[in-house]
Amino acid sequence: MSNGINGVNGVNGVNGHTPHFKLGDFSVDEYRPMRVVCIGAGVSGIAAGIRFPQRVPDVDFVIYDKNAGIGGTWYNNKYPGLACDIPSHTYQYTFEDNTEWSSFYAPGPEIRKYLERVAAKYKVNKYIKLEHELMGAYWEDAEGKWRLRIRRPLPNSTPENKQYEEFEDKADVLFTGLGLLARWNWPDIEGLKEFKGKVLHSAQWDVTDGHWEDGVKDWGDKKVGVIGCGSSAIQIVPALQPKVAQLVNFVRGKTWLATPFLEEKTGQILGRDTRGNHKFTEEDKERFRDPVFYKQFRWELENELNSIHASTLKGTAQQLAAREAFTADMKRRLAKRPDIAKHLIPEFGVACRRLTPGPGYLEALCEDNVTFETTHIKRITEKGIELVDGRHCDLDVIVCATGFDTSFKYSFPFVGRNGVTLQEKYDPHPKTYLALTVDGFPNWFQSFGPNSGFGSGSLACVLERQVEYAVKATLKLQRERLKSLCVKKQAVDEFDEYLEAYFPTTIYSEKCRSWYKMGKEEGRVVGVFPGSCLHYLRAIAHPRWEDFDYQPLDPVNNRFYWLGDGQTYNEKTLTGDRAWYLSPEEVDYPAIPKD
Repeated sequence: MSNGINGVNGVNGVNGHTPHFKLGDFSVDEYRPMRVVCIGAGVSGIAAGIRFPQRVPDVDFVIYDKNAGIGGTWYNNKYPGLACDIPSHTYQYTFEDNTEWSSFYAPGPEIRKYLERVAAKYKVNKYIKLEHELMGAYWEDAEGKWRLRIRRPLPNSTPENKQYEEFEDKADVLFTGLGLLARWNWPDIEGLKEFKGKVLHSAQWDVTDGHWEDGVKDWGDKKVGVIGCGSSAIQIVPALQPKVAQLVNFVRGKTWLATPFLEEKTGQILGRDTRGNHKFTEEDKERFRDPVFYKQFRWELENELNSIHASTLKGTAQQLAAREAFTADMKRRLAKRPDIAKHLIPEFGVACRRLTPGPGYLEALCEDNVTFETTHIKRITEKGIELVDGRHCDLDVIVCATGFDTSFKYSFPFVGRNGVTLQEKYDPHPKTYLALTVDGFPNWFQSFGPNSGFGSGSLACVLERQVEYAVKATLKLQRERLKSLCVKKQAVDEFDEYLEAYFPTTIYSEKCRSWYKMGKEEGRVVGVFPGSCLHYLRAIAHPRWEDFDYQPLDPVNNRFYWLGDGQTYNEKTLTGDRAWYLSPEEVDYPAIPKD
């Protein structure tokens, strides 16, 4: 038996055979540089700006956002009454508590300030390039990179005379946080451009600086029409009602308004009545500053929030109880105008449309200066709105709270393998893999894309975990020296099959016009995930890498080439920590069983 270099595993290789490939001249953890580009600086983009630099070694990271400020939807939307429609304390990052929310449903500017504060604290701003708009994304298969066309203002451009230039960037990984409700639409109503008064869209409110109230301070003698009864209109109507002479709410459909169940939970914890968008007192905030109390308070709210998924399923006790409770609450709040209740309370199930609490909306409809108009609009004239029954409503201002394009067919070219566009892939409706990626589009991951919404639960937590998934995929590409990682078509098709089997069991499949179904009454559900919020978090916690196809970065036909030269970088260079497995972050101390 030999123990020399010519032994069994010596220079002649295993069993005397010469190795058929050369070892890589790199260590197993000598990671290749990765260029990661994120599109969007909203909730997802800020989380990406924290997690990618934190967890991906040797990463070259940038965030492009077309807006002049960060915050995504909370930057774009500035309409009257803009606020969170779930409890503020459940709409924040898991790792960054905010104990200073002013009210149960925090106003939009406050949420934007929170996001700005988080970005500043975690030094995300250094990665963000504002007023940089994605104009095209093209997968280059030979390189294994995304080629991106970006538009930005010229250095000497002014707000009054904007001039632009385009440049190209490349990315090993593309992460998009473009937002589900970011592409707003004008309503398809004849004559919209003929109106001689002021026309506003809820997503393009005419506010540059200051508060929205500054823009309506001279509306005291105005007659204002608000088109719609979705979540935006439900916030706009009570905000404008005391500011204008007359307000007409043009309502085509019906909608449920939620009872304040979490407000009651908050009241139980704080020991007093907190219904009606409770304004938190200094005493409340002082209690929140106690980390133990706040942690329990937040847990109580989110635990309750994650207990109502059954109400989205057909025929469940929770769905029937919700219908009964919401009907009673809406009738009570519309006691002065029972005729409105008959028109507004739906036949379809609770949560078929996006559910909102709408504090103050029903009460505003009962005010003397508000008209609730259910007759359909025929056309818009120079002076107002003509209805199909021949009546005409003279107006000074028309507010279109008429929603967004939820087809996910972006206005710019998004081109994957073999020249196939995302627009083609999403026709007639989007098909994805776990709402994260699409076959034929390697090294691309998205947040808040198709089927990313939920009828209950914390959206912020979901967006965080979608970022985490993209980070894990990036680490796999980097660690195993892969050029591309692309989900298999079969995996997309089978997730689609699951989706088609799931939604008929839910209230979402009932007949109601909703952005969940791309603005249609019936058809494909593209807005929400086929399962609960908690179900989704579990589903994406551990990526199924077997659902993906891979291309190696190096032209070597051996799956273990990424092992490199048989050592780690710190060993080779005698630098850094060579006992890292003993660090507090690495050691997993098991609990001692009590029995």
